Amino acid sequence: MALFRRIFSGSSMILQSQFSSIRLNSTLTSPKLFVSGLSRYTSDENLKKAFEQFGSLTEAKVITDRATGRSKGFGFVSYGTIEEAEKAREGMNAKFLDGWVIFVDPAKPSMPRPPPPPPQDPMNFGITTNKTVGWTGR
Repeated sequence: MALFRRIFSGSSMILQSQFSSIRLNSTLTSPKLFVSGLSRYTSDENLKKAFEQFGSLTEAKVITDRATGRSKGFGFVSYGTIEEAEKAREGMNAKFLDGWVIFVDPAKPSMPRPPPPPPQDPMNFGITTNKTVGWTGR
């Protein structure tokens, strides 16, 4: 009994498992997909090449660390229609991309960020004093 079927295409190796449908239980409500499990060496271009076979991509973005510029191991792909996104999700979930097994799930809407804290008094410079009467610091 074969548990896995391997497909080699270019520099990317794709793996299909009989268990790949386990993560496909939620329905898509937008054409944007969250791709996790990416290699640190996967670029926007590699992600685009892997997913463009399923329809018209509007975006393929690997999320990178601001300080180092290296991949954080996840990214997003967006399609023109939900049907194309569903085909890509079924076709690429639990497959190898650049030597790593990737998982494709519906992207969740981003949560609004809390407002920034109010600006500090420019004369304060981050130094505060204790105004307790009689305090000696011991």
